Order: sequence, then structure tokens, then C-alpha cells
Amino acid sequence: MGEVSAYPDFVPWITSMRTWNARTLGERLDSLDAEAGVGFSFLKERFSTRVTRDASARRIDVTLLAGPFRRLTNRWSFHDDPGGTRVEFDIDFLFKARLLDALLAANFHRAVERLMNCFEDRARTLYGPDLAQNSPLAGATAAESK
Repeated sequence: MGEVSAYPDFVPWITSMRTWNARTLGERLDSLDAEAGVGFSFLKERFSTRVTRDASARRIDVTLLAGPFRRLTNRWSFHDDPGGTRVEFDIDFLFKARLLDALLAANFHRAVERLMNCFEDRARTLYGPDLAQNSPLAGATAAESK
């Protein structure tokens, strides 16, 4: 999840990714800024976020810098689980355009499920089909909010 520059390789609707301003904030704590190009059949947008990766707390926090949102925050949290690692994904957003907000709200759970599937498939590619115990997505589950 923290390797945002690779997202266009495995998340089909992310068409481009640019990162800059990478910095170390402390031991096992860093951040970077990222601009994602997103494309669907009728919609093409760009948005920029600040990504803070805290390995000690086992979480990744994302906050909005610019784009078509009034509000955007999300958090990936990683928790020990008997099956490997439980991954929680929490997101809160509001588009500036009411039509976009209504469109995504109607398909929100499906969109989050598709996103989690992209990350699970990526883990299988990186760690093998059995999702070895050290995989960050072994036993993954998602918790989302809007």
C-alpha cells in the first residue's frame, strides 16, 4: 500500500502517478506528496495527496492537497491476525461536484471492494498464490466509511 508510485501497475483506474517532496519525519516515519491521474469511461481527474507512512504504528494516512474533493482522508491500518495480517481501509471524502459525489456514493461499497481486490491480487503477485505469512495482505479485510 505504501509504494504509491506502483499503483498504475495494478489499479486499473489509476492512469498515472507522480510523487515528490519525499522526506523522513522520524524513525520508521516518512511522507511524500503524490498526484494521481484517475480515469473512468466518462471521467478523468487528477488529485494530490500527502501520504504519511508510519511503520511503527503500522498505518498509512492520506490527506488531500488539491483536486476535485472538498474533503478526502483515508487510512490503511495493519493488525496482527491468526491468518496473517488484517488490513483495514477507512476513507472519508466529499466531492466538490454533487453529481460526482452522488455517483460514487451509489457505488461506494463496490468501488472499495474492487480496490481491495486490486491490492490482494498485487500481494499474490509479489508473495505467491498462498499469500505467505509475511504478506501484508494475508487474511485481508476492509472496513470503510463514507
